[in-house]
Amino acid sequence: MVGKGIIKGLAETARNFFGSYVSKQRLTTVQYPEDREPQIEAARSFPFLVFDGADADAGLRCVACQICEKECPPKCIFIEKSKDKKLDAAGKQQYYPTTFNIDISVCMSCQICTEVCPFESIKMDVQYDHSSGDRFASLLLSKQQLAKSNEYYNSIHPTEAAAVDARLGEERAAAKAKAQATAEAKAAKEKAAAEAKAAAPALEAKPVGGDAK
Repeated sequence: MVGKGIIKGLAETARNFFGSYVSKQRLTTVQYPEDREPQIEAARSFPFLVFDGADADAGLRCVACQICEKECPPKCIFIEKSKDKKLDAAGKQQYYPTTFNIDISVCMSCQICTEVCPFESIKMDVQYDHSSGDRFASLLLSKQQLAKSNEYYNSIHPTEAAAVDARLGEERAAAKAKAQATAEAKAAKEKAAAEAKAAAPALEAKPVGGDAK
């Protein structure tokens, strides 16, 4: 019949329209911003920086390697590297960013920065409501604004964060075991050197050869 497809399409539209008033599955309207739908795990908006522990400055994973800054297509990341080093969460001396800014007004949420980061320090957030009347300053996020805890990361990306935590835990355990083995080897070497030094005077005092005539 001529127009059968049009009739079927109109019927489907009508079913969806009227069904949205009675069917729970079709109630898609949310009274935003009072009501908000939970974001799916794969959602992404803009990057943020992960830190371990309770102190954002002490636990920040970023070591200012600047790989994300170089790989960013729109060049919206700006990093200044420190001159000194501090202990990271694994107890290793590392450089850190004195400045880490992201201009989200030009960020394209491509996720390349998270893919190239070798320290699992930059991840994609799910927060999307960054609207502001200021086009410049309020959309330039600083290190303090970008820093969010590992607990927050686990809450928005639980599957991904669990895998990252497991891998980092293994790496840190291996590094700790290696450092302990190195310290034990050094202590054993120093002990052997001290024992050899203590035995040296006794060897020197022992007469060599027969009595003098």
